[in-house]
Amino acid sequence: MAAVETRPLGREDRREVLDLLEQNSVANLFLIDLTLRLGAPPDPGEARSEMLGAWRHGRLVAVLALRPTVALTPASPEVLESLLPRLEPLGVGLIKSSFAAVSALWTALGKRRRPRVLLDRTETAYVLHESEARLVETRLHERVRAADLGDLEPLVVAARESLREEDRPDPFEADVRGFRRWVRGRIPRARVVETGGRIVCVGYADVRLPAGWLLQGIYCWPDARRQSFARTGVSDLCRQAFAAGANHVQLSVVDGNEPARRLYEGLGFKPFDKLRTIIFT
Repeated sequence: MAAVETRPLGREDRREVLDLLEQNSVANLFLIDLTLRLGAPPDPGEARSEMLGAWRHGRLVAVLALRPTVALTPASPEVLESLLPRLEPLGVGLIKSSFAAVSALWTALGKRRRPRVLLDRTETAYVLHESEARLVETRLHERVRAADLGDLEPLVVAARESLREEDRPDPFEADVRGFRRWVRGRIPRARVVETGGRIVCVGYADVRLPAGWLLQGIYCWPDARRQSFARTGVSDLCRQAFAAGANHVQLSVVDGNEPARRLYEGLGFKPFDKLRTIIFT
């Protein structure tokens, strides 16, 4: 069997990488976004996009992102083995991709070292196309708007509480300035829902491409839940996406979160993949 060649990806590799990823742009939307960022300055508080490619017989067969999040395309055991030496030096990381791809990578990594697991969960990935959307209108007592710097404090609180509710480590405690800088950097991608003059819900469109938008960090304050504010906020983000010409909108739901599942399915989202997320050190 031919040897596998691996090396870091650069700006000059974009077209070849995109040709591979765009064969399934829905499943690879996050990796497509990272590819387009290769060689570009990172957003405030974010790590620079760092990716690896694996070639066999001169043909690109797999892609692995190392930063800001570990993500990968499906790969054979031989290809995974060739990529692992680049992954091993990471002292801490977050892996998130299709369940099968992450499981194969994690098994291979476990044969070389025994990382400490801080979080290991499964999620369902959902997709929405405009023709299938059942979006709701903003109600009279609601206001939906772009977030601004004046919202930083409540958005920091929301980000911390969201991590806590997901049983994830709180980076604020170890790096207050870094965490605030990260939240501040995401503000241009955030929309908030207000009622009675206060923010009750926030959501982020972290990927905004013609191929699709990826929504993350959707959070409602506890005393504002079960009042359809999240439904309003997600509907607003989806309308923005489709108005911008996005092919689809996608998001993921942690398995067991039935209220979120019902919310998104009620808006027309349909499951398309099973994901696995692992935070390790």
